[in-house]
Amino acid sequence: DVQLVESGGGSVQAGGSLRLSCAASGSTYSSFCMGWFRQAPGKDPEGVATNDSVGRTTYGDSAKGRFTVSQDNANTTLYLQMNSLKPEDTATYYCAADLFHFRGGYCHRPTSEFPYRGQGTQVTVS
Repeated sequence: DVQLVESGGGSVQAGGSLRLSCAASGSTYSSFCMGWFRQAPGKDPEGVATNDSVGRTTYGDSAKGRFTVSQDNANTTLYLQMNSLKPEDTATYYCAADLFHFRGGYCHRPTSEFPYRGQGTQVTVS
């Protein structure tokens, strides 16, 4: 099993920035896809960004050009740098992981469907 713990959420004014972190611990796997999704009250989950074992990244339309996903060299912490924040970015942000016991695993399903997720961190933009 893997445990994911997010941090870095908070309240910020429109135009500001936040950096979310997701610390992963537990079992090791041969490859992975990790990412962020968000969910606002009354709305469906929305994929924000993903990063896989070989550094391929994807972004949801709302994140393109403003958010950057990255991971530390040990692949134990996932980050989401969010710039130019807008009120519509207000949501609970979740870190999630899809893990594989073979090499070459890649991101192939919505981030909200990954089997592992953290408890979420609230981001409020006013």
